[in-house]
Amino acid sequence: METIKTSLETTKEKKIRLFLADNHLIVRAGLKALLTAQPDMDVVGEASNGREACRKIPSLKLDVAVLKLCLPELNGLQVVEHLKAACLEAKVLFLTFQEEEIYVRTALSAQVRGYVLKRSPVEELFLAIRKIASGGVHFDSSLAGKFLADGFGRPAAGRRPLTTMPTRQEKCVLVLAAQGFTNKEVANTLSVSVKTIETYKLRLAEKLNLRSRVDIVRYALQRGWLAEAFGPHFVPLKNVVAQGSPSPRAH
Repeated sequence: METIKTSLETTKEKKIRLFLADNHLIVRAGLKALLTAQPDMDVVGEASNGREACRKIPSLKLDVAVLKLCLPELNGLQVVEHLKAACLEAKVLFLTFQEEEIYVRTALSAQVRGYVLKRSPVEELFLAIRKIASGGVHFDSSLAGKFLADGFGRPAAGRRPLTTMPTRQEKCVLVLAAQGFTNKEVANTLSVSVKTIETYKLRLAEKLNLRSRVDIVRYALQRGWLAEAFGPHFVPLKNVVAQGSPSPRAH
């Protein structure tokens, strides 16, 4: 009996420790139920946004963090960068609806360990988690077939390059973000959803390698877009309001 007990305890200790981050409670609850039903998996933490994930993950000894790519407050890529900056070796898997090449390439450049589509069978997620926990890498099998057929993964010289110039709408998002406006404020200004703004920012990150607000501000300044928007003596309007300073027109 003692031998059996020790064996059971060892099995329990070897469970894969998981963290879930998704802004939809019902999605997290469903994922948690599916994952904890696996004999070798345990969900030890969860978050509804990227900032909460960054706060909670460091205190947990995780095997795999399963993150939504387009999280509010901080997106999945920003969470990955935060973990790297904190020298945390968290293995990240993106669970997302996004299957366009630009998102997969961005994930690859961020060196995440896995990428699974929400439309895939749940067995795909189980397989990815187990592979990543054991030190491997897993990208959704449907994506692998699609991108191999399209030439994804060939040397850059043999692949059709992505345009490096932002579109008109991406430029608007970039200029507003450079002023310090939140995703919600930018979305309201442009009459689009917050998710659309997050998508634009992910595209900008891939096209222009803009990983932080400092990068965004520098890029906008170098191209004269802030001066173009506010005149040669522009003052970031959000900062003026935040500091209680008079309006630029009040002289």
